[in-house]
Amino acid sequence: QVHLVESGGGLVQTGGSLMLSCAASGHTFNRDAVGWFRQTPGKEREFVAAINWSFGSTSYSVSAEGRFTIARDTAKNTVTLQMNSLKPEDTAVYYCAARTTYSVSVPRLRREYQFWGQGTQVTVSS
Repeated sequence: QVHLVESGGGLVQTGGSLMLSCAASGHTFNRDAVGWFRQTPGKEREFVAAINWSFGSTSYSVSAEGRFTIARDTAKNTVTLQMNSLKPEDTAVYYCAARTTYSVSVPRLRREYQFWGQGTQVTVSS
């Protein structure tokens, strides 16, 4: 069982930045894809960004492209999501997810992920 823990959420003003981290306990990221999703009340959980740990390939949603950067930190066994130029519409609970993969693919669908964290709240004030 992979236990994922998100951190780094908080309150920030429009145009500000935050960096989220996803750490895995009891598991070393290796043959994994790790993704970030977000959800607001009454809406579906939506894809934000993902990275293939082995190959370094990445994928972003349209809203995240150019503002967010996903990266792996092999020394800390974490995946970070650097979020810049934040907007009020980025307000959501952000979830980290992981799955085993032996390909270069970077899954974008919620159902493709096996393990999930509890989420961290990001609030962007206008």
